[in-house]
Amino acid sequence: MRSAPPEFAIRPGIRVAAVAAAVLLAAGCGAPGPLIPAQQERARGQAPVAPAPESYRVSPGDTLYSIAFDYGLDWRRVAAWNRIEAPYMIHVDDRIRLRPPPDMRAAAADPGRARSPAQAARADRDDPPDVNPDPRPAAVDDGGAAAGNAAPSRAPVPVVKASDTAPASPTPAGAVPDAESRSVAGVAWRWPTEGRIARRFEPSATRKGILIAGESGQPIRAAAGGEIVYSGNGLIGYGELVIIKHSERMLSAYAHNRERLVSEGQRVGAGEVIGRMGRNERNENVLHFEIRRNGKPDDPLDYLPRR
Repeated sequence: MRSAPPEFAIRPGIRVAAVAAAVLLAAGCGAPGPLIPAQQERARGQAPVAPAPESYRVSPGDTLYSIAFDYGLDWRRVAAWNRIEAPYMIHVDDRIRLRPPPDMRAAAADPGRARSPAQAARADRDDPPDVNPDPRPAAVDDGGAAAGNAAPSRAPVPVVKASDTAPASPTPAGAVPDAESRSVAGVAWRWPTEGRIARRFEPSATRKGILIAGESGQPIRAAAGGEIVYSGNGLIGYGELVIIKHSERMLSAYAHNRERLVSEGQRVGAGEVIGRMGRNERNENVLHFEIRRNGKPDDPLDYLPRR
């Protein structure tokens, strides 16, 4: 058999170009091809949590608590690594260390060593051991937060005003309905809102908490008494977010609010309305709820009263 005439032979460079053109045509006239994992995360609105860098430059709206929360760190350790003392003031453009310096490895292993004796004694007094001697639900304690914990000295974040179309609260303004509570880790916990669990805690998820489905605008309540240490929208993937500090070790977070009704530095009681339910990136009416112990997310169902 004779070989193909020279004019029909395909040179290597042309062959590569032809294959590339075929791929583009098959993808739909130059439409983007398959997404790489990082693109898939962004396409779903799930911002992947990156490992903590050596340091972080403070941006407007940041607090020590929000920075530590964003990287899954214990705020006490971040404060110790940077020798930041109460009231934990930070400023825009400050460089915050997110890993222990060589001379503070002991403090990183035990945050209590970086505190003064008075601070350590106060923390031990206000944060009792994780023992619940009575398995029955404990009474709601509106003063469940650690007493005497100073708030970050920052101007309060403007509160998002409720709209005229927001549904009326089922109870009079300021009233807190009775609810079952459960004492865990020295804090009396109650459910932050009504509704079914739309997604349970997944240790491998990007955002580690539970989703509670409900109606747009329904009240979001403090799961326990404490101090508002963050109220803003600067953490990617959480929308309008509120973080409450309940003790030296315990934080709770409430994401995807339609409205935030509290400001940083404000103290709230258990069951007090702190926001209104909004929508997540999938357009679902949900509350994303987290409980963090020493900076690490725990399954909220291990803390909340059983339904």
